[in-house]
Amino acid sequence: MKKVLSIILGGGAGTRLYPLTKLRAKPAVPVAGKYRLIDIPVSNCINSEIYKIYVLTQFNSASLNRHIARAYSFAGFSEGFVEVLAAQQTPENPSWFQGTADAVRQYLWLLEEWNVSEFLILSGDHLYRMDYRLFIERHRQTNADITLSVIPMDERRASDFGLMKINDSGRVIDFSEKPKGDALKQMQVDTSVLGLSEQQAKLQPYIASMGIYVFKKEVLIKLLKESLERTDFGKEIIPDAAKDHNVQAYLFNGYWEDIGTIESFYHANLALTQQPLPPFSFYDEQAPIYTRARYLPPSKLLDCQITQSIIGEGCILKNCRIEHSVLGVRARVDSGCIIEDSLLMGADFYQTSVDRKGIRDEGNIPVGIGAETIIRRAIIDKNAHIGHDVRIINKDNVQEANREAQGFYIRSGIVVVLKGAIIPDGTII
Repeated sequence: MKKVLSIILGGGAGTRLYPLTKLRAKPAVPVAGKYRLIDIPVSNCINSEIYKIYVLTQFNSASLNRHIARAYSFAGFSEGFVEVLAAQQTPENPSWFQGTADAVRQYLWLLEEWNVSEFLILSGDHLYRMDYRLFIERHRQTNADITLSVIPMDERRASDFGLMKINDSGRVIDFSEKPKGDALKQMQVDTSVLGLSEQQAKLQPYIASMGIYVFKKEVLIKLLKESLERTDFGKEIIPDAAKDHNVQAYLFNGYWEDIGTIESFYHANLALTQQPLPPFSFYDEQAPIYTRARYLPPSKLLDCQITQSIIGEGCILKNCRIEHSVLGVRARVDSGCIIEDSLLMGADFYQTSVDRKGIRDEGNIPVGIGAETIIRRAIIDKNAHIGHDVRIINKDNVQEANREAQGFYIRSGIVVVLKGAIIPDGTII
């Protein structure tokens, strides 16, 4: 694995995850109470003994830079690193990244210098645990120019992915990015060639790309240099390469979720509370998910009723009821509150009891969830100030709404309260 360099694509503006991406890059969005999305691919790399990692990003990268600098510091005895490469203007290229392939192309001058055999290209907004060593081993065994990690896919979600057909040896012979209608039907295959049972093959008749690729170093450099107008791996580089390069498919049969939308992000987080075993578990000693060490005190629960929930460290909860929810670090919930089916991201700082009383006496609202508040099916971003007797319940069952001035959005029926928003006492959403 010393001959592998990993490139994590931080994604574009993150419009589908807005407003969670209003003030942060997509890979910096908090997940599962204490982690950030970028921790997933970085941890997979570290657990796979891949220690040379670049993260490419161009939007709101300040919090991402800070997180990576605080979380990932390798000892001086290794050449390991995790570095952010932000979009930059140069005399040769005055424009920002135009797509996934263009982002890598703009840093080719840096990547070419490394004495490596393969480039592992990953996405920054997926939730999964994968041993890339097996992936790269398959790439080397088949002498592939490019290997794509794939999963079987059902018809309902197939058009959201790049789909492919493969021959008996696993070689990709046709590739189509997010096909619709008749083009989608034409990509149906017998997925039993991947080793699926007949029943599974009927339910999942498509082979979908996970957006995870291994390239031979010289092949990636050649493909990016010879076609400057091709800016995206999935739409242009991979389909064109499949014609005259050995492009192989590698079946991944673990849990994998693309959490690029508010709805998928919400469901992926709440799925972590499932009993007895969630579809994705952070409780794996052999392959832990790493993040920044915060050295917070344990959470304090004062006369609370909590069912099927995850509580991050450093929380203070008083006389409240919490059901099927995920609470992030330093979350504060006052007495009489009911939190159901919700994701609270917590806070970046503490306010002492004296400070909180002073803020209240001045007629303002401290950080956290105020007394007698009810929150259902919502995402509360960090450092939100929620007053007393607030109802965040989407009482009119609105599916989509932009209420930035009032401090919230509604996406797919899920209320998303903005980072640092102030929701006054008695508000009903």
